[in-house]
Amino acid sequence: MTVAGAPRVVIVDDQALVRTGFRMILAADGIDVVAEAADGDAAVAAVRRTRPDVVLMDIRMPGTDGLEATRRILADEAAPPRIVVLTTYDLDRYVYAALAAGASGFLLKDVTPEHLTAAVRLVRSGDALLAPAITRRLVERFAASSSGPSAAPHRELATLTPRELEVLEALARGHTNAELAVRFRLSEATVKTHVARILQKLRLRDRAQAVIAAYETGLVTPGSAGSDTAGPDGAC
Repeated sequence: MTVAGAPRVVIVDDQALVRTGFRMILAADGIDVVAEAADGDAAVAAVRRTRPDVVLMDIRMPGTDGLEATRRILADEAAPPRIVVLTTYDLDRYVYAALAAGASGFLLKDVTPEHLTAAVRLVRSGDALLAPAITRRLVERFAASSSGPSAAPHRELATLTPRELEVLEALARGHTNAELAVRFRLSEATVKTHVARILQKLRLRDRAQAVIAAYETGLVTPGSAGSDTAGPDGAC
């Protein structure tokens, strides 16, 4: 999906230097930083005031943390922004909880400038920002012990066709669109259609939640056989 105009971004981090660095990187690439916030309450207020396309959200902050802010933003807004979690470690239960709550992906804080700007444009276009192998390890580690808010809506799993179930299972194991196309002898366009139908039927926001749904419903279990093959960081 192509979206016209420069992405509008809110940066949320309790460290002023992090916010300043990210703002300079984004501005240099033509991305409009419309607000900054140092805590979750300020983040919610900034989103309501500016209506951004993307929020870069630190998770661990004093007071209202990024996880609670993510939940409030996604619950309050009729057309909520895409939220990308900022974290120091890729295997973090807070990141898992944010993905389950509806965040569209995560970035490590030492991300390169090129990856940061590409990530903002990617999630703004509607994709999920996932490094497939990392996301699979993250979900495997925390899904078994979590009864997150995304578990209830997945009674619709029975509405998926056999092929859609196969695609969802392979997606959850960390396969990219290209790998799914080869595995099922389909075009990438057909794979994308299957994924779109899965999201629609399960009433999920994006692929990040689809991966979590596959584990929480037992379609895929932690430690079960599957490929760890993954493409580069980005949309899985």
